[in-house]
Amino acid sequence: MTFGASVWGDIAVPWTTDRYPISMRSLPPLVREKAILIANALLEEGHPEGQCIRIAVARAREWGARRGLEIGKPPGSLLH
Repeated sequence: MTFGASVWGDIAVPWTTDRYPISMRSLPPLVREKAILIANALLEEGHPEGQCIRIAVARAREWGARRGLEIGKPPGSLLH
């Protein structure tokens, strides 16, 4: 890990609801929590951090959309 980890259960995780990547900042709280869980799980599987974040944000957005949550546009989106 590139920065200090927090302890989540018995597992050290780099991201928490208090400390998460900037790219997750615009996500609604429930969707952000899901993204954090996904990213930490992917990291535990050995994926690179950048890949974990991108996959987690995309999957969490899909998860939220399926539940009818207001997600908003992805940052940098050209959609109106």
